[in-house]
Amino acid sequence: MGYLGVIVFLGIIFLFLFVFTVKQQTAVVIERFGKFNSIRNPGLQFKIPIVDRVAGKMSLKIQQLDVVVETKTKDDVFVRLKVSVQYQVIKTQVYDAFYKLDNPYTQITSFVFDVVRAEVPKLRLDDVFEKKDDIAVAVKSELQEAMNSYGYEIVKTLVTDIDPDEQVKHAMNRINAAEREKLAAQYEGDAARILIVEKARAEAESKRLQGQGIADQRREIAKGLLESVDVLNGAGITSQEASALIVVTQHYDTLQAIGEKSGSKLVLLPNSPTAASEMLNTMVTSFTAAHELNEHQITKEDNPTQRKNKPNTGDSFTFPEHP
Repeated sequence: MGYLGVIVFLGIIFLFLFVFTVKQQTAVVIERFGKFNSIRNPGLQFKIPIVDRVAGKMSLKIQQLDVVVETKTKDDVFVRLKVSVQYQVIKTQVYDAFYKLDNPYTQITSFVFDVVRAEVPKLRLDDVFEKKDDIAVAVKSELQEAMNSYGYEIVKTLVTDIDPDEQVKHAMNRINAAEREKLAAQYEGDAARILIVEKARAEAESKRLQGQGIADQRREIAKGLLESVDVLNGAGITSQEASALIVVTQHYDTLQAIGEKSGSKLVLLPNSPTAASEMLNTMVTSFTAAHELNEHQITKEDNPTQRKNKPNTGDSFTFPEHP
């Protein structure tokens, strides 16, 4: 029983040395006595113990290598570019990828440096930002041609970061801020101009309507005065007396309107109790004197032609300078 256990134990060890597994998306290189023998794919695999050995494993997954390159642009600005290279081992060229290239990372990095430092110095800083995709395409084209012979496929290249010098970035930010402030000032100026124009138009329209309203008001006042004079003439009051009475009435209406407004600072002169009577007497006397003066001038006219050509003043009159 003891010998059987030893045999089973040795058989298990031998089995583990004879059988091995390969993971998915992985390729295993088998060498026999130090010489390449075969490529084993994912699954359960067998090898001869001591004779065969696993020389290495190659991942068939897509891998990414980030390379930071510092170079100078055409306008003498130093800038750092971060280039991300996505690559993978070609499944049918595992032998080349394992034996021909010792360190793929160093090889890819060298090609990225070479291409970027050849392309970026042709461009100005602003063009580097605009044409970063063109730089990525140039890097991929160069890498694809070089790495295919080593069993590597370049899946994608991306320029993921462009970092100029700090002083350059501050200058670019100031330029951008100045341009935006200039644009904002233009918009504010346009808005102010439109506001002034619209305000002027509104004021002009307001003045026009105000003038029209005043004209209509005065027209209606004149009609009302005319009707009032006609009514007073019907009552036996002359036109001069009627005009004087209307003026006195408006004087009292004005005083009443002033008194109805609280805090009014307007003072109407004269405003004594006898002012209305004095105003009435003065106006009647003025009207009478003016009427007599007009009649006297008419009687002195000797030439009927001149009298005919003179305008008919009728009841019109002018106030004497000192009534």
